[in-house]
Amino acid sequence: MMSVREAPPLLVICGPTASGKTALAVELARRYPIEVVSADSRQVYRGLDIGTAKATAAERRQVPHHLLDVVAPDEEFSVADFASLAHTAIADILERGRLPVLLGGTGLYLRAVTEGLVDAPTGDPALRAELLEREGREGPGTLFRLLREVDPPLARRIPPGDVTRTVRALEVYRLSGRRLSDFQREHAFAERPYRTLKLGLAPSREELYRRIDRRVEGMLEQGLAAEVRGLLERGLNPGCKSLRTIGYREMICHLRGEIPLAEATTLIQRNSRHYAKRQLTWFRGDDAIIWVDSCGESAKLQKLIELFLLRTRSGYGQDPF
Repeated sequence: MMSVREAPPLLVICGPTASGKTALAVELARRYPIEVVSADSRQVYRGLDIGTAKATAAERRQVPHHLLDVVAPDEEFSVADFASLAHTAIADILERGRLPVLLGGTGLYLRAVTEGLVDAPTGDPALRAELLEREGREGPGTLFRLLREVDPPLARRIPPGDVTRTVRALEVYRLSGRRLSDFQREHAFAERPYRTLKLGLAPSREELYRRIDRRVEGMLEQGLAAEVRGLLERGLNPGCKSLRTIGYREMICHLRGEIPLAEATTLIQRNSRHYAKRQLTWFRGDDAIIWVDSCGESAKLQKLIELFLLRTRSGYGQDPF
């Protein structure tokens, strides 16, 4: 394994939805030879454009984007799939002598690339169904109480209502006989594949919520309803993973006649705000992230990046960028 000093550089830009990540990448591209590797669990799907706020054609002309539109909306796509594609894209960017920028708001995707995946057993659909059936039969909180019994350290880090992570932890315990927290502790000592500079965008809550509301209004003006209708007309199952995305699920309810457009709009805005809060909670757990209010703090950002690149050049013994 290469040492930290020899590890290739990777700039990471993260933050909640509507915080200005793409705008920052476009601004940085005017000064640095960067290419973006998108770390968004919904922008990987073809045809989900407006509702996932993909970079526009104009933005992609200003800075190349990778890992957009890589799978059909009804295909399975895991974090392991993403990590494999991301490592390949990053290696290609570095080979061209450019700086890769891992950019997005899906914390698990970002972690998988920068820290690697925990070497724990993969999921078991039958076991997962069994656990979920038990939760439904015995009532909410059943699985979390079980998790507190078998893996107390992990239970202290997982919100009681996070059924997905609770089920995953119980799967690992049932399949391996070991606690997921033990796997995670061992993984913490593994060497990292990249030397990273992590920048996080976090506007004030009021500003972030204004941006979210404006973004949703803009999506509707751009034709979100028509986009969702087109996906359904292609025969896409409304219950598939891609269409359970915020913006799509509410619009499906509207197109079915279950709620008026105004209510769908309000729900998308509200659910997006809740999602942004969850994203920030995730990112706040990473002490390596340097936070800024917005891409308007260009002087601070440039200083951080210049210092990062200076170390990169020194570590490589040449000027790759």
